[in-house]
Amino acid sequence: MAQGTVQVTHTGTSRWRRRTGEYASLAAALEAAGDGDILTVAPGTYRENLVVQRAVTLRGPEGAVGSVRIAPLDGVPLTVRASATVQDLHVEGQDSAAPALLVEDGTPELVDLRIVTRSAVGLEVRGAARPTVRRCTVDNPAGVGIAVLDGAGGVFEECEVVAAGQSGVSVHGGAHPRLERCRVHHASGAGVSVTGEGSGLEAFGCEIYEIKGTGVQIASRAAAHLTDSSVHRTTSDGVTLDTDAVLTLSDCDIHDIPENAIDLRSRSVLTLTRSTVRRFGRNGLSVWDPGTRVDANQCEIHDSTGDYPAVWVSDGATAVLDSCRVHDVPDALFVLDRGSRADVVDSDLSQVRNTAVSVSDGATAQLDDCRIREVSTGAWFRDHGSGGTLNGCTIDAAQTGVIVTKGADPLIERCTVTSPAEAGFYVSAEGRGTFRGCRVTGSGGYGFHVMDGCRTMLSRCRTERCARGGYEFAEVDGPVVEECTSDESGTVRPGAERATAVLTAPQTPGLLSAVPAQTPAAGKPGPAAPPAEPARSSGVVLGELDALVGLDSVKREVRTLTNMIEVGRRRQEAGLKAASVRRHLVFTGSPGTGKTTVARLYGEILASLGVLESGHLVEVSRVDLVGEHIGSTAIRTQEAFERARGGVLFIDEAYALSPEDSGRDFGKEAIDTLVKLMEDHRDAVVVIVAGYTAEMERFLNVNPGVASRFSRTITFPDYAPEELLRIVEQQAEEHEYRLGEGAAEALLKYFTALPKGPAFGNGRTARQTFESMVERHAVRVAELVEVSTDDLTLLYADDLPELP
Repeated sequence: MAQGTVQVTHTGTSRWRRRTGEYASLAAALEAAGDGDILTVAPGTYRENLVVQRAVTLRGPEGAVGSVRIAPLDGVPLTVRASATVQDLHVEGQDSAAPALLVEDGTPELVDLRIVTRSAVGLEVRGAARPTVRRCTVDNPAGVGIAVLDGAGGVFEECEVVAAGQSGVSVHGGAHPRLERCRVHHASGAGVSVTGEGSGLEAFGCEIYEIKGTGVQIASRAAAHLTDSSVHRTTSDGVTLDTDAVLTLSDCDIHDIPENAIDLRSRSVLTLTRSTVRRFGRNGLSVWDPGTRVDANQCEIHDSTGDYPAVWVSDGATAVLDSCRVHDVPDALFVLDRGSRADVVDSDLSQVRNTAVSVSDGATAQLDDCRIREVSTGAWFRDHGSGGTLNGCTIDAAQTGVIVTKGADPLIERCTVTSPAEAGFYVSAEGRGTFRGCRVTGSGGYGFHVMDGCRTMLSRCRTERCARGGYEFAEVDGPVVEECTSDESGTVRPGAERATAVLTAPQTPGLLSAVPAQTPAAGKPGPAAPPAEPARSSGVVLGELDALVGLDSVKREVRTLTNMIEVGRRRQEAGLKAASVRRHLVFTGSPGTGKTTVARLYGEILASLGVLESGHLVEVSRVDLVGEHIGSTAIRTQEAFERARGGVLFIDEAYALSPEDSGRDFGKEAIDTLVKLMEDHRDAVVVIVAGYTAEMERFLNVNPGVASRFSRTITFPDYAPEELLRIVEQQAEEHEYRLGEGAAEALLKYFTALPKGPAFGNGRTARQTFESMVERHAVRVAELVEVSTDDLTLLYADDLPELP
């Protein structure tokens, strides 16, 4: 179709201006038009590069949609720099380096446009532009569909990206558009991508689908809020968050995703409300890294198509599920790694082929008032350092209700297991656990089955109608049992009668005889309880302190405190007033300088002097104290304080509780709770806060309430090269190695030349150096045909690692 004419209807009132006029080109018509004029374009193809710089209306003829084509051979076909109205046009771009339609300024209205192009960008909005874009279609198989950048904004209503060679919608450079009832599909990059600090997106009622990549990608401190929207049929993850990204999904549906439905990492934060995640190939929620967290409320995660857990929390991340449903999945919730935490409240986990909740590698999970049913294992606390709490939960129709193994130590309170096929609660492989007020009914096996060597405590528990017996304990070294009862419907196992347990319940007809009384059966002497290990005297512990390499100033400080406490105790015994000594301390210094070791010895010293009951050490950091929502931080801090009762609470990197950019951070709640607990229970726990010197000074300066609770600050200096050499010598002696001729001198030179930057580990570096020497020694000696004792024990300068 050839180029037509352009009719301009002038709206000005000046007498000399014509009311209408016709022009042979769009450029001429735009040049003649003024603000408010209407340009009606006749059907045809216009090979012009148009620039709209006035507030005009540019439109095609009524009733002839698509009859006007703006299609220059190169460059930007249409540029808008004013608050104009452009409608009913077909824009075609041919330049791979330029957008087809560029909006640079003003608040224009773009209505019923069809952009068909093979350009870098179909529709680009930048700078101060704030357009309203309605019912527009972008087809750009060579580049980005819609790009909003450099602080621009705008509203996109009922728009559609039908094809894009890269991202369907790309937002970056601090831009912040709003999408309403839009569709983005058949993109070959992300469906929607929002990146960069200050960049944001709001989307309402949108659909993102058929994406060759990720559906929605938020990264690099960007933020987005999607409401009543859906993401489905991608080839990669459904939604990804990375590097401090923030996303809120409300009333959304993420489904038919071959990989992770939602994946977030690197301190990203996701809030998920009244949303559904279904039919996913890997994890429904995949949460990684310290500082990363997801808070899901009234959500449903179901119908996994793969063999992976529905919710995966690892590497120090946090997940909160409140009033959620997870069902028809291989595993419901896996929490892994120290610092990782999951809090599940008033939620349903059902129809799980394997394990509903798995906690391992030092992670923590807390379930309150949850319902678990039709699963293989209700909850499994797998190994040392793993724990948490199950409180007020019910587990129905499981193979086994709760499993505790390999040193894991959860607290299970007021939980009921109904109709397990094998056991209600099973503890083995030196698992621990405390069970209070729990109940098992209708077990096909045992109610409580505790293997030998498991330091488990049962209090006020009850079993009913258990086929093989209510309680099965080890013959020796069994659990501690208090006030536990059973209807004794099952067979009593002989081994249970010999378990080392304490029973304080009254002898009633309902009392389970398989739970033994404290007195052994007649004629069968019970096993002698192992004698408690005697507490070491303060002199012995101080001797161990003195044996530590270096730390002379630290040793003097600890001895001074010890002497003051000891003399105060003697004055009290003599009826004299004793000076008040605040035992809480601040430890400052670099990593690897022995702060944790000295804290442990300090606790032992106080226990030997009768100041503390046990003197044990509980080490925590920010991730153990700070929760994700109001109220959870106080609970975590109280729990840590209770674990330390009678001993020392050691808070490493305490300054992290009060970051410089704290904002709405919950660290202050942990500090306030800690200060109150220290005041209310001043004799029950000794608190030591530790960290880098400068950071701890700032921490105490901005928290005077904390500073006033501590008696003194002990600074741990970095080790000198001679002291690092001594540590290596101690390590060699302990492991039956010796330093050969010249090795000590070489080590001294090595430690002198070693960079002492932030990564320098002091004592840890010395130990790692020794380990590297042992490895290189092994490589060297393995090549020898005949070896002597000296060959096997002597370390030489050649065994030293290279300087970093």
